[in-house]
Amino acid sequence: MIRINLLPHRQEARQARRQQFFVLTGLVSALAVLLVFAIYTVIDGRIQDQNGNNEFLKREIALLDKQIDQIKKLKEQTQALLARKEVIENLQRDRGETVYLLGELVKQVPDGVYLKTLKQDGLMVNLTGYAQSNARVSTLMRNLEASPWLESPQLIEVKASVLNGRRINEFGMNVKLTRVQAGAEGKK
Repeated sequence: MIRINLLPHRQEARQARRQQFFVLTGLVSALAVLLVFAIYTVIDGRIQDQNGNNEFLKREIALLDKQIDQIKKLKEQTQALLARKEVIENLQRDRGETVYLLGELVKQVPDGVYLKTLKQDGLMVNLTGYAQSNARVSTLMRNLEASPWLESPQLIEVKASVLNGRRINEFGMNVKLTRVQAGAEGKK
């Protein structure tokens, strides 16, 4: 006998395939949503970690900036103290310079020469005065050149003048003061 199936099997198969399609589509969609959520969660976690690291670095950089500012202030203070120390050392070294200069001038100025002014600017000393003759001015320059404390006398001018009815020579000259070496102060 022949059996004929009159049930709508094709329609049932289509219905089953359609149902499988929707179930698979739902599973794939749910899996995609889970995958997107997982990726988002991982990326968000990494972003949060990086933001935490950035904040930590910003705090550390701020601390280092404060330390750098303190170091700069200390360097400035050190430089200021070294400058003060140098000034004090120069004053200490040069404190007897005027005494040596005046003492040496007393020794080196010949008879017949009278100093009118004496100006010191650093190591340069400007002398002006009166001499009875040009030979006395020349003697003064030779004496200053031979002095251990003075060097390089340079005559600026010599001119004839009358002082108290007497004819004299008025002169101006520059001479350089020799720096005292450490330890040589007592020897000279």
